[in-house]
Amino acid sequence: MVKKNRDLEETFEIGNNNKVSFSIPEVIVVIIISILFGGIIGSSITLSRTNKSNGKSSSELSDFVVAYNNIVSDYYNKVDKEKLINSAIEGMINSLEDPYSTFMDSKASEDFNTTVSGQYKGIGATISLIDDQVTVVGIFKDSPAYDAGLKVGDIILLVNDKDVKGMDLDKVVSLIKKRDKAKLSITRGEEKKEIIININDVQIPSVGSEIIERDGNKVGVVSISVFAANTYEQFKKELDNLEKKSIDSLVIDVRDNPGGHLEQVTKVLSLFMNKKKVLYQVKENKKKTKFYSLNNDERKYKIAVLINSSSASASEILTAAMKESYGAVIVGKKSYGKGTVQKEYSLSNGASIKYTTEEWLTPKGKSINGKGIEPDIDVDLDEKYYDSYARDDDNQLQTAINKLLEN
Repeated sequence: MVKKNRDLEETFEIGNNNKVSFSIPEVIVVIIISILFGGIIGSSITLSRTNKSNGKSSSELSDFVVAYNNIVSDYYNKVDKEKLINSAIEGMINSLEDPYSTFMDSKASEDFNTTVSGQYKGIGATISLIDDQVTVVGIFKDSPAYDAGLKVGDIILLVNDKDVKGMDLDKVVSLIKKRDKAKLSITRGEEKKEIIININDVQIPSVGSEIIERDGNKVGVVSISVFAANTYEQFKKELDNLEKKSIDSLVIDVRDNPGGHLEQVTKVLSLFMNKKKVLYQVKENKKKTKFYSLNNDERKYKIAVLINSSSASASEILTAAMKESYGAVIVGKKSYGKGTVQKEYSLSNGASIKYTTEEWLTPKGKSINGKGIEPDIDVDLDEKYYDSYARDDDNQLQTAINKLLEN
């Protein structure tokens, strides 16, 4: 039972009410991703392949089998066999001393797969405990929660007539998803309401855009929070909308983007460059393979890419390709430096393992692993931005725009 994909890692549905330079729903997704997977250390590009087995018990496994059988048969207390096997597998992965080689139990694997798939089944709202009350802190646009009229700030008192005060948030989410419809009793200010919400597939937004006009110029800004399975589709839609409004230049913001599906970033990059352009290289056993743009789409306008120390993996592939193959200017702080590729295997019990197999290189063959990508213009984000979250106070963005508007 193996999932076949070139992925990254991360998830969501519950998180803290923090913010970054993105719309509220996308912000919450990024924050929850960081909470559940320990931040950027969890991010990686992964390559899933079919499990390999020669059907024989190798001599190296004999000691393991003997140890397992002895523990199961002779240990004085009852043994959880699945836990025993999972612990052994996790121990093997941990012995590799590689931060990107990981073991995930079935719950973590499910959460991870939710994020990289770009969708999940639910209502499209994120909740958090605020003053011990289950509070709605984000609503995805066009989701069942959005259509039903649920709003940010609503306090959930009952789910399907069950009191959720003091309940663990995971249990609240499970209760909401238990049926085809969820009946929520909420308070909104002084008003009490009852809302019926359908449980349905929800698209996780990973791309947002806007236009900033200055001195008669239209600068498009596209922010990508993660490269999920539907990110290219969202990105192309936003880019098409910007170009219909006649943008003169573009800022691609991948700050705090931990990475994602390799094929998604490849498709995004292929919108800007023809088939002669190298997007990245992969190094395996000293052999280097170049990967080129998928089509002959080309853009000619100026592009700036915004990065920071939490831009990793697939977002670094985008940054390097835009710099070396397109000629974009890079603004912000040095990126994280995640330059390896992982294989992923899904185990029969729902758990999964990832381990490093390859290293990816920039179009010109440079390794960024453990080094990161240095910006062309190094800019620290002004502390006052965290007080307002206003675009005018985002000095990294403003620096990028200023650079694009230079003659």
